[in-house]
Amino acid sequence: MKSNGRTTRAAFVGGFFLIGTALSAPASAETMVDALAKAYATNPTLNAQRASLRATDENVPQALSGYRPTVNGSGSASVERTDRRIPGGVGGTDTLYPSSFGIQLDQNIFDGNRTRNSVRAAEAQVRTGREQLRNSEQGILLNGAAAYMNVLRDTAVLNLQRNDVEVLIEQLRQTRDRFTVGEVTRTDVAQAEAQLASSRAQESVAQANLRTSIATYRQVIGDTPNKLGPGVPAERFLPKTLEQAIRIGLAEHPAIVAAMHGVDVAEFQVKVVESALYPQLGVSAGVSRNFDVSGTRNSVVTSGAVVGQLRIPLYEGGLVYSQTRQAKEQAGQQRLQVDVTRDQVQQAIVSAWANLEAAKQRITAAQAAVSANEIALAGTREEAKVGQRTTLDVLNAQQTLLGSRVLLVSAQRDRIVASYEVLNAIGRLSAETLGLKVASYDAKLHFQKVRNKWIGTTTPDGR
Repeated sequence: MKSNGRTTRAAFVGGFFLIGTALSAPASAETMVDALAKAYATNPTLNAQRASLRATDENVPQALSGYRPTVNGSGSASVERTDRRIPGGVGGTDTLYPSSFGIQLDQNIFDGNRTRNSVRAAEAQVRTGREQLRNSEQGILLNGAAAYMNVLRDTAVLNLQRNDVEVLIEQLRQTRDRFTVGEVTRTDVAQAEAQLASSRAQESVAQANLRTSIATYRQVIGDTPNKLGPGVPAERFLPKTLEQAIRIGLAEHPAIVAAMHGVDVAEFQVKVVESALYPQLGVSAGVSRNFDVSGTRNSVVTSGAVVGQLRIPLYEGGLVYSQTRQAKEQAGQQRLQVDVTRDQVQQAIVSAWANLEAAKQRITAAQAAVSANEIALAGTREEAKVGQRTTLDVLNAQQTLLGSRVLLVSAQRDRIVASYEVLNAIGRLSAETLGLKVASYDAKLHFQKVRNKWIGTTTPDGR
């Protein structure tokens, strides 16, 4: 059988454009770095997490409000009509318009350090939120890398399947010609027809897989893939050994850092609850003016007062004591959660590292298999020409070669994705590390704008 050499070479090359060093990308192709930059800037899940952090920032000015005075104005107006009927005397009717207005100021002096610890807890919540956002950024970039590589892989697999269909069509044509001249039997024709039908089914599966990967790419990256360049592994950003990777991950991973800030939040919350057991001291000042007071027309009474208030809790039915014990248990739970998170991060690092090493080995094995199967297919075709091999032998050799090429494409994809998984597992998968050409989101800017804001309902972005 003579295969279509141009088609075979095109599909074969298409199956090996996953690694960044394999081929140079066309000038107009979108690179992996470009795609990840889009995901970082526009992914709705990531933007929602950023909005959640901005909402968390507002916990700090809310806690700081405990240091500030509260001021309230009040006013009232009414109409009073009085009819006086005195037997034997002179009656009368009076209409009065009593009204008043005033202003009241309340200032906390000491609240058992409730406000102080509430502010510290809120600030720890913000730090926790920042690390959670950093972890979310890692997840989106990893999803983006996987989506990018899945499109490349499935495109290559589809090209290989389409080439296989073309080869099998030619194989069927030649088998029918040989059957016509009596060189092969009807069984050989049927085998070629069956293999062609199976290959067309696999082509349909490959096409469906590519459509699914394109849909996922659009979801994560934000637009439809078009002329994607070769994938770029992240191995140059990785430590040299597994031990170094574990050490870095346990020290830097945002999930661990977030859990440690969560311990701070829980411990400050214990102090906030305990503050209800301490004395509370405050001062109130007010001034008011009343008109038509005590039934006297045109009377005006102005009054003012400054009152110091001391509240000493003696017993609250055991509620605060129970809440304090509960808060301490929750703080203990959070400390244990740090250990759980450390174990999870270490497991993820070891697993990702093993996947990366295995992918490298699979590439080497798959390359050897492709080379051997190419030789085997060529030999089988030559032997079939002289009757030493059957049509089924040629078909089987063709499918074995196809399978090894698909495995090589998958292994190349797995190697690149695994390198990003390791970078994610150690906590360094970020826009800065990858050198993405996109403005980094600075979570501190919003916090600095709202932390000491005393008044106003407009957000820093003008809403």
